[in-house]
Amino acid sequence: MKLRPILVIALLPVICVMHQTDGQAQRKNPGATSGPPASDWPAYGRDPGGSRFSPLKQINRANVKNLKVAWVYRTGDLSDGQNARSSSAFQCTPLLVDGTLYLATPFNRVVALDPLTGKERWVFDPKIELKRPYDNQLNSRGVSTWLDPQRKDGEPCRRRILMGTNDSRLIALDAATGKRCEDFGAGGDVDLAGGVSVSTRNPGEYAVTSPPAIINDLVVVGAAIGDNNRVTAPSGVVRAYDVRTGKLRWAWDPIPPNFKKTDTSDAGYQLGTANVWSIISVDQARDLIFLPTGNTSPDYYGGERKGSDFYSSSVVALRGSTGRVVWHFQTVHHDVWDYDIPAQPALITLMRNGREIPAVAVATKVGHLFVLHRETGKPLFPVVERPVPQNGVEGEQLSPTQPFPVKPRALAPQSLKPDDAFGLTEADKKACRDQIASLRNDGVFTPPSLQGTSVYPGDVGGMNWSGMSFDPQHALLITNTNRLARAVTLIPRKDFLPEQAAKLRGNPLAELARQEGTPYLMKREIMIRVPLLVPCTPPPWGTLVAVDLNSGEVRWEVPLGVMPELADRPDAAKWGSLNLGGSIVTAGGLVFIGAARDNYLRAFDVETGVEVWKGELPAGGQATPMTYQAGGKQFVVIAAGGHGRLPSKRGDHVVAFALP
Repeated sequence: MKLRPILVIALLPVICVMHQTDGQAQRKNPGATSGPPASDWPAYGRDPGGSRFSPLKQINRANVKNLKVAWVYRTGDLSDGQNARSSSAFQCTPLLVDGTLYLATPFNRVVALDPLTGKERWVFDPKIELKRPYDNQLNSRGVSTWLDPQRKDGEPCRRRILMGTNDSRLIALDAATGKRCEDFGAGGDVDLAGGVSVSTRNPGEYAVTSPPAIINDLVVVGAAIGDNNRVTAPSGVVRAYDVRTGKLRWAWDPIPPNFKKTDTSDAGYQLGTANVWSIISVDQARDLIFLPTGNTSPDYYGGERKGSDFYSSSVVALRGSTGRVVWHFQTVHHDVWDYDIPAQPALITLMRNGREIPAVAVATKVGHLFVLHRETGKPLFPVVERPVPQNGVEGEQLSPTQPFPVKPRALAPQSLKPDDAFGLTEADKKACRDQIASLRNDGVFTPPSLQGTSVYPGDVGGMNWSGMSFDPQHALLITNTNRLARAVTLIPRKDFLPEQAAKLRGNPLAELARQEGTPYLMKREIMIRVPLLVPCTPPPWGTLVAVDLNSGEVRWEVPLGVMPELADRPDAAKWGSLNLGGSIVTAGGLVFIGAARDNYLRAFDVETGVEVWKGELPAGGQATPMTYQAGGKQFVVIAAGGHGRLPSKRGDHVVAFALP
């Protein structure tokens, strides 16, 4: 159907800024908080707001071509899903603080390294149960750190390293020794599974895969939840603990105001609610934290939600000290496409009419980039509610409209027709064309169907957990995108036959979700041709994009990476690669990113998007790199361990590059 604008909501918070319970956001300090030392990288996104910008410029556009490998560290932690029941993905971004590099492996071992040589200083092993099947693979995007101002140099746990685990614990370690902080929780651990109703038959459905957020003396944590299993999935509650003692200080249960709870956990939290699996951003000066929320369970059918997806697929601003909602903005209404917010909201500052405006940028799998006022949630570029396809399956209640930002434009295509089909051969192209033609597709936000629906972009994005980086010198926001479609089919439970499940188990491109508590199972297939893993969608399949946030216009867009199976094709560089893993940007005028399936770390000119260097990695770089300075030398470091579901070459490497 044709989509037409019907309502501009840039100044109407009633549409998307739907609820405000704590009054206007109070700005405690009109000035920005002081940043970390230029040499350090003390948080996942370098600063608590996730800008991923480093002021270092020893490595620059003129000399980046001379980068060489400085050292390599091997963790030894790698799973192909055979000995351990889950495969691993090495997604960690290390931290550099107080002259030590800290990282977490997919098995949640924490390693402290010498930043000059990569040699081990200490290793901590929480001994997670590797033979447990984990819904979200074995992975950890890293750790967080906190310095206790009440303790003196040399006292135990003056600086703490905090990590959530695949087996749902929150652990505090002494940064100097790697030993547990015994005063935190029960001997250094807090049990996060207690009180949220994790299934005894599937304890791997609840995990913490992102580093926790730190605000003042609180550590705030969400969780990654297997949200296609059942309506009564574990609660998506977000909890804040005293960073010294591990005692619960507040909990935010993501249900609408005045919602009458139905199924609840032992602790009284609503089950099946939207969870926060990605990175939380912090504005300490304003006492605000920003949550990127996932879907209410299950993803692809919402007939049983009964209003509980009010905070789904939203950015939610909470008062950091109390956990009370200040504002929230929903990027997808009644999400039945797995279009949750996958990435850390980026806290940035824009200039408007000579004034600094505190903003938050929100990337979505739909390919939409929303830019909001940080204190109110109001859009800084207009947002339009447009009618979207209707007529879902029986029992579904779709939203008649969805929010579309006027600027920036969608950063990924949102239309897929049979004539768009791609193939290396006429036979492959015809097979893709026939598959697309067989599926329902009335444009973006076409609902899942019994016939099968082409969901484009699919749940890999658009944008995914790779997220964004921001260059304040040029007001450029950098992000990477995917262009991959999914075929999603709802199967009436009463008609489902056991042999259908056996058949799907033999198809590596398909998966079956139980969606217990609903009338439907869900089948999800990747629209790709094997054995060369060629998507049915037109290339480029992966891009790197720069958006000018002063104007809202795309400054440049280039293909990202090469699909390894197609590397010998003359157009391979134009086709780009499916990718997972984020970018960083430096004052040296460079964007560094791995992400693509071809085992390279690349550098791009931030002003033009021209690739100016690439360094080969021993395995896939499906992680966000970081940079720091030690001994007078700037290093760029990335975890190169590959990703079992992308797929890319597997490994257990941490690789550091520097100038000779």
